[in-house]
Amino acid sequence: MGVLKLPFFMDKFSKLSFGALGWGDELLIGSLMTISLALASVMIGIVVSILLTIFKIQPWSPLRGVAHGITLLFRGTPEFLIILIVFFGIDLIINTLLTWLAIESAVITPKFWAGAMGLGLIFGVYASDVFKGAFFAVSKGIIEAGHSLGLSRLYILCKIHIPLMIRFAIPGLMNLWLVLLKDTSLVAVIAFNELLRTAKVAGESEREPFLFFFTAAIIYLGMAWVSERFRRFLDTRIKLADSDKC
Repeated sequence: MGVLKLPFFMDKFSKLSFGALGWGDELLIGSLMTISLALASVMIGIVVSILLTIFKIQPWSPLRGVAHGITLLFRGTPEFLIILIVFFGIDLIINTLLTWLAIESAVITPKFWAGAMGLGLIFGVYASDVFKGAFFAVSKGIIEAGHSLGLSRLYILCKIHIPLMIRFAIPGLMNLWLVLLKDTSLVAVIAFNELLRTAKVAGESEREPFLFFFTAAIIYLGMAWVSERFRRFLDTRIKLADSDKC
């Protein structure tokens, strides 16, 4: 008797199944790594963006010059190159410091955190412009009204200015999040097993690059769709909050 063969399309999609015979498990883990990397990068980026925003809105010009110089540096450098510089640079700096301290030990930065640091710096630089624009978008009349009521500057900043600023910043930050989600694929250059690298390895192993790259594209689209739904949810919540105040 001949060997029973699966139909062509079933044989193709069986390679995406879960278990020992398919790559479904690896693709799922790669997707989770992509999401985790993006979230870690956002947390790092928010800290970086807040510091740069504080520098950019300062009346003291040297601080503004430093912040705008950093922004220009990152805007003029390919993101791919930034990740490589951060990946190799962190190891170089740490090991150099250990050598100066006469500590005989070699440090290798985890690929996850090296990628998160690189992407976080990129996100933070662009987010600082979003925060800066949102800071100055708050109506001066509202701030002057707070001063006329005798409120302190700190109270106005924390209770009025920053909450309104965040509302203006959310659309821009969500756009940056979508860009960051796709830019996580750049971390494949340092051999971190996120979604794109997993799809590449699977495609080469099974000699089906189109199948696995197309599957990765569908997963990325799914992540973007969920992010867009979340953005609409935030927009709705903001509009409802504004209508309640009216």
